Amino acid sequence: MTTTDDTSDSAGTSDSAGTSDSAGTSAAHPRFAAALGELGLGDLAGRARRFPEATRTAAEAAAAIGCELSQICKSLIFAADGVPVLVLMDGASRVDLDRVRDELGAEKVTRAKADVVRETTGYAIGGVPPFGHRTRTRVLADRSLLAHDVVWAAAGTPHAVFPMEPKDLVATAGATLVDVRERSA
Repeated sequence: MTTTDDTSDSAGTSDSAGTSDSAGTSAAHPRFAAALGELGLGDLAGRARRFPEATRTAAEAAAAIGCELSQICKSLIFAADGVPVLVLMDGASRVDLDRVRDELGAEKVTRAKADVVRETTGYAIGGVPPFGHRTRTRVLADRSLLAHDVVWAAAGTPHAVFPMEPKDLVATAGATLVDVRERSA
């Protein structure tokens, strides 16, 4: 089974949090805050939390927020036969590339390179939100996200996260619910 360790592309966070910067603006990336507004979800921008140092792993994000690792929603970009696809995965799990390939009917699925992630989403690895991207991509969301009342996802930077009910996050992202996490051996 081909797998990838995707714990390094989580919502970015650290120790002390704030919901806005010193100017009183949202902690979310301005482009993501604008996307939230366009989606009628502007209140989420106000609920975003900013941390002074970037923490790019799901484990560091969960520790900073004070939530379970599985409550972190990782937004991971893969290339399925060269076409970008977004996979939303809980922070405690790893994506099984064979299961993604089977789900998509693709010949080959690989991890997208950093430049492809930025070109596709408009955001850098470690800060990719689950929606509000530069381009429209196919989105798969692992069912494991639905195990919680609230999950935390990147708000466009490695320094900011926002909370959202998983079913609403999946719907807003236009995701198809799938089972693509690595199975325990």
